[in-house]
Amino acid sequence: MSQSFTPARTRGFLRATAAAVALSSVLLTTGCGSSDESGTAVKATAAVPAGFPVTVDNCGVRTTYDTPPSRVVTIHQHPAELMLALGLKDRMVGTAFPDSAVLPELKKDYEAIPELAEREPSFEKILDAEPELVYGGYGSAFAENEGRSRKAFADAGIDTHLNREYCGKKRVTMKDTYDEIRTIGRIFGVPDRAEKLVADLEGRVGKAVTEVEGEPEVRVFVYDSGDKSAFTAGGKSLGTELIRLAGGENVFADLDDVFGDVSWEQVVERRPEVIAVYDYAGAGSVEQKKKFLLSQPALADVPAVRNERFVVLPLTATLVGIRSAYAVDDLARGLHPESFR
Repeated sequence: MSQSFTPARTRGFLRATAAAVALSSVLLTTGCGSSDESGTAVKATAAVPAGFPVTVDNCGVRTTYDTPPSRVVTIHQHPAELMLALGLKDRMVGTAFPDSAVLPELKKDYEAIPELAEREPSFEKILDAEPELVYGGYGSAFAENEGRSRKAFADAGIDTHLNREYCGKKRVTMKDTYDEIRTIGRIFGVPDRAEKLVADLEGRVGKAVTEVEGEPEVRVFVYDSGDKSAFTAGGKSLGTELIRLAGGENVFADLDDVFGDVSWEQVVERRPEVIAVYDYAGAGSVEQKKKFLLSQPALADVPAVRNERFVVLPLTATLVGIRSAYAVDDLARGLHPESFR
């Protein structure tokens, strides 16, 4: 495998050197090949998997995979679930930072993989797992100030891939989800599995969209966290797309970011009819969040608060990964319950 970074890649270099030395010894011993019973030399060749090499441009980093990675560490839950959904459990040597309950059908496989840390593991902890590839979900997976930059991994002989939602260039849509799945399918040599998974997710989304077709849009405020101000999903987030597909409108779709802070006065002014509460570890329980919102006098006349209309979504379900299709259905049912009776 090779990346656009040029410095020597220590661990991979050492492993490759050792393998080369071993291979040279074998070739010298056998006269650059093996012999059949008649004494005819048979040249040793390594089979290249169909479709390889594969070159991927990912958030400004170009990586060429000569063969599918066999040892992978995922940082954050949604990359791990995506890999498991593609049947790649045997390639995974470590996970990190679970933030929601794992999908029931993936739970057994997920729990069988070593968890390196409750949050992002240290650079050294990741190196101990000896991965060929590190697949990160949020930009913080490769935080330079914590010694986990993509260049640092490249210098250590390890490839990296960042979920495309955090390339930071444009609004994220469901197409990004499908493209991410297809890209991972290519990297691991399982494009057929990727296409099958994409077809299943497209079917889920299509069914939900059909159910709410023609219904009036419902105004939705995403509440992630915050008390002095509200941390919410902006126009670049996949959450905005999920709300639209489910027959709603993100009241902060004009916020030019994936996430951002807004004032409670702005929330009151935009009068959301439903509040989508993002659920994840470390930010307070869903019940705590609801209690906070319902206890604020300034929010008392906001339709969503007055009518206590909440839709709960695992944060993992609002990101580029396999959960997003499930989230469209959950949102559609919460915004337009009458369409599902």
